[in-house]
Amino acid sequence: MESTSFHLNKWLKTALLNFFVVALAGIILRYKINFPLPLISQKHLLHGHSHFAFVGWVTLALMALLVNYLLKNGLKTNYRKYHWILLANTITAYGMLLTFIVQGYALFSITFSTLSIFVSYVFIYFFWQDLRKIKEEHAVKSWFKSALCLWALSSLGAFTLAFLMAAQIKVQDYYFAAIYFFLHFQYNGWFIFAGFGLLFSFFSRQGNALLLKLNKALFLILAVTVIPSYFLSLLWLKLPSFVYWTASLSAVFQLLALFYFFKFFKLLKAETNGRFSKTTRYLWLLAGLSLVIKITLQFLSVFPSLSDFAFGFRPIVIAYLHLCFLGIISFFLIGHFNEVLAPYRKMSRSGIVIFVSGVLIQEMALMIQGLEMIGLNLLIKTNIILFVASIIMGIGLLLMVFKIWGIKKSIANSIHNGLTNT
Repeated sequence: MESTSFHLNKWLKTALLNFFVVALAGIILRYKINFPLPLISQKHLLHGHSHFAFVGWVTLALMALLVNYLLKNGLKTNYRKYHWILLANTITAYGMLLTFIVQGYALFSITFSTLSIFVSYVFIYFFWQDLRKIKEEHAVKSWFKSALCLWALSSLGAFTLAFLMAAQIKVQDYYFAAIYFFLHFQYNGWFIFAGFGLLFSFFSRQGNALLLKLNKALFLILAVTVIPSYFLSLLWLKLPSFVYWTASLSAVFQLLALFYFFKFFKLLKAETNGRFSKTTRYLWLLAGLSLVIKITLQFLSVFPSLSDFAFGFRPIVIAYLHLCFLGIISFFLIGHFNEVLAPYRKMSRSGIVIFVSGVLIQEMALMIQGLEMIGLNLLIKTNIILFVASIIMGIGLLLMVFKIWGIKKSIANSIHNGLTNT
């Protein structure tokens, strides 16, 4: 029995609420760096924070938007299965958050992590089958199919890490290689390819020849480089020369994408003028600039002196990861939410401005912290600034949650009704 019922708004609201929970965990992490909080393990909370951010926020949002793509294309299928898959994804996300906070890497947290991977496999299987039923839009489907394959591939990093821990193989290089494998194929695979697919799905029906050409060029460059560019994350290891040169060539080839990015955003500005809100275009521009910075940094990492600096200092690594997670993925998703939910309930513009401000302050503070580690003392209390930045981001997200959930209006109505009754 087919059911065309899929409550997109509910899942987008849930994903954004989860993002606020991620921000709350981040605030506590930054608080604990500056002030005593013995009840919570920093390491355990960090694991819960990162796992929940990936599964509860980005993955949930992308899955909901991908299902919406099927709906927009008029596909008739049983959408109820996606409701249960997204529900299972949300349960495993909260399961990981709570169990990691309580026990760190142990039986229950590893169980929920494994279940979340199995949920992803189920989604990949059903979405792939439904995607095949859509006869047109091959340019968009290529992005989605690649995203699904790379998402599945990223799980090998998680399983390798679990094996290393279970077998008690205490070789730090193996651990980092497995972690970076997972992160690379999540950030540069699943997140990026799904995001481009969603972006091009807005324009696929227009039949713009230049847009289709840019789509093919960008897809070719990113698809060819996504696997070899993984080794850019391992340049701190003593790699064989052919692996080093393969990684370096992929970084150079990725620079070609910048040419097409600039042409694409120029075309995007012309195509979307008056079609999308200024807020959405502002967020997508920031996401695009973040992507340009990321590709440039990947290219610079092939130089040994810069590679040692990038991988040798934790604040630089965190700044890079947050650039990808917040600057590219989250800015894009929030802009997408702003369009998908319109005209019924737009995102809070003030909340978006505050959130973006917090992200920019955080990135600058992390870079300053990295410079301090090489001896450049700027006499700035960066840990306090990072704590304040996390609060600013939390406030911005809270305003967005209030707006999208209609909480402000509900409170106002309750107060009004109370005053009327009295």
